[in-house]
Amino acid sequence: MPRFRARPLGWLTATLLLAAVGCAGGDVAGTFRTTTPPPFSASGEAWVPDRWWMTFEDPRLDGHINRALDDSFTLAAALQRVVAARALARREASDLFPDVNGVADIAGDYGPGPDLTRYTLGLDASYQVDLWGQIESRVDAERLRASATDADYHVVALTLAAEITRTYFSMIEANAQLALLSEQIETNRTGLAAQDARFRVGLIRYADVLRQQQLVESTLEQAAVVGSRIDVLEHQMAVLLGQLPQDAEYDPGDQLPALPPLPDTGVPSELLRRRPDVRRDYLAFMAADRDLASAITAQYPRISLTGSVLNVADRPENLFRDWFVGIGGQLIAPLIDGGQRRAQVDLTAALVRQRFNEYGQTMLNAFREVEDALARERYQLERLEHLEAQSELARQASEQLREQYLIGDADYLDVLSTITAEQRLQRETLAARLELLLIRVSLYLALAGDFDPRPQELLEISGISVPEPLPAEAESGLLEIEELPAPEAIPEAESDELPVPDDAATELEQLLKSVERLPTTDIDD
Repeated sequence: MPRFRARPLGWLTATLLLAAVGCAGGDVAGTFRTTTPPPFSASGEAWVPDRWWMTFEDPRLDGHINRALDDSFTLAAALQRVVAARALARREASDLFPDVNGVADIAGDYGPGPDLTRYTLGLDASYQVDLWGQIESRVDAERLRASATDADYHVVALTLAAEITRTYFSMIEANAQLALLSEQIETNRTGLAAQDARFRVGLIRYADVLRQQQLVESTLEQAAVVGSRIDVLEHQMAVLLGQLPQDAEYDPGDQLPALPPLPDTGVPSELLRRRPDVRRDYLAFMAADRDLASAITAQYPRISLTGSVLNVADRPENLFRDWFVGIGGQLIAPLIDGGQRRAQVDLTAALVRQRFNEYGQTMLNAFREVEDALARERYQLERLEHLEAQSELARQASEQLREQYLIGDADYLDVLSTITAEQRLQRETLAARLELLLIRVSLYLALAGDFDPRPQELLEISGISVPEPLPAEAESGLLEIEELPAPEAIPEAESDELPVPDDAATELEQLLKSVERLPTTDIDD
């Protein structure tokens, strides 16, 4: 019977090697060229807290995220999925215990002879002996899925915090753009008045006045676009916070925060241990493995035990006089089912391979997201330098051309072109600063681990202590359902608590032996 060990391979080096070898022959797409993931391309020295958005040191942003963690419908729905998954695990675990029912029955026989009435009262019990571990495998699978759902809950919380942060910074940048456009509109209107005065005394052509008027209208059009964007962002923020968009009104200011120091990216293996999405897919993979074990053992004979303690009487007053004890057993062995059970085994084996490949892809995506963010931030900083240099050069060119235009040594089209380029570069520089902050948000999210989704202020005011992480997996690698905390306090389920084998090579050998039992189209019992 195939069974994967339900515990991670230390810092997942052996898992990477397993992907290189192949989970089921040639079913794994792609290979890893090394057993040890290389370090990230860049790293800083700054420590980042679990609530990474606090590095921006903006109390209003902190308040928005805390409010969302308390009021968001999306996060509340994710929490209820955790509650439902745990309830499903408890339901499956109930099959490990006897089923006892109270029996009360009254029946009558009517015919040509005397009427007969029977009264029955007692207890009836049944119990399926879990000879091959089929029920235990089903319970284990649901418990692992409940833990995977809990990890997904933390993924939703992290994603929600990132969306609020992005929206908040976008609102600040939009307000800054609107303030900049207001200055540009005022400047362009002043220029229009000057051009109109010069035209009235016959110093310029009317076409120059029209061109300046067009510049004013262009900046007014840009202001209208930014105003629409501010309203949309406010609506988006309201929905993220679980509020009605009709009453959305926020004042984030128009000053973008400074970029915090580059965080310490750590080593790739630790990243895999931190990220809840990696842990979610790993647990889903292990749950599918336990489903496979259950499907295989469903082909074996099973034993059911029954027992009853009944009292049967012909009149109510004779109840509790005569008691009858019944004990029985039943052996059921599947003989012919049209290949149903074998098909279920093949289906579940394919799902195991699917979950494994999804797990491997999630690990690759985790590395890619960090590297993407590092590369984008590096080049965005370089782009900002060039934009600021262009903006300064455009300002100098604009000043010189205006002076030359006043003495008749330059055409107004050249002046208008430099003014337009200068104002465009000012707006692009502001947008580039926002993009830099959004890239840093993506980097924080790529490096982030679990955090308690409840608002920190609520924890401090109520005196509630932050719950401990999920208990370490038992020797079998599975969590006992009694150890799962109440749904009101979903823990952080830190993957750091997962056990690390002393010998990764031995663990890998055990896994490979298990995997070898999973051929592409057939499963050996």
